[in-house]
Amino acid sequence: QVQLVESGGGLVQPGGSLRLSCTASGSTFTTYAMGWFRQAPGKEREFVARINSNGGSTYYADSVTGRFTISRDNAKNTVYLQMNSLKPEDTAVYYCNAGTYFSCSGNVCTISAGDYWGQGTQVTVSS
Repeated sequence: QVQLVESGGGLVQPGGSLRLSCTASGSTFTTYAMGWFRQAPGKEREFVARINSNGGSTYYADSVTGRFTISRDNAKNTVYLQMNSLKPEDTAVYYCNAGTYFSCSGNVCTISAGDYWGQGTQVTVSS
C-alpha cells in the first residue's frame, strides 16, 4: 500500500533535459519494483522504464533507450527519471507506478503495471 506523487515536469526545448521525481509514502517502498509510463493525447498509456526493488536492474522502452535513465534512492522513498535529448514525440503526461513487472518468453516480453499510480506530471517538448 503506497501513495505516489510526481514532480519535475514542465516545458523544455527539443534537445533539452528534465528530471522527474516520484516520492512514495508508506513503509513498503523498498519491496516494490517501480516504473514510469506516459500517455500522450489520443494515445494509449505506454511503458517507459522500470527499475527493480534494489536498483540493480533497469529496463527501457526502445523509444527512450540511450536518452532516459531511471534510478531510485530507497532512503528517500524516491524514484527518478532523467530525460536527456528530449524530442517533441516525448510530450506526454508521465506517471510513476509501484509494482511494475515484466515477463519474457523467447524474444517476446510483456510489461505490466502494478496497482499504484501517481497523479501524473506534464512534460511538453516544444520550441
